[in-house]
Amino acid sequence: MAKHEIIPCERCGTPIECKANSYTKCQCSVVQLNLNEVQYISELHDGCLCAKCLFELQQEYRDAVAS
Repeated sequence: MAKHEIIPCERCGTPIECKANSYTKCQCSVVQLNLNEVQYISELHDGCLCAKCLFELQQEYRDAVAS
């Protein structure tokens, strides 16, 4: 049984185990975002996102900046 709350990713709906109170153990901590990427993502979403969506949004931001 999960120790933390299971919630849907705000973007894709995939169930994720939210570990907001143990951030370094959360699946989202594998995505290293710079300040601009964090700001971009926070303008689009308020809730938790899975690592896959974070990677995709990071790439979306980097592609937009590069063009």
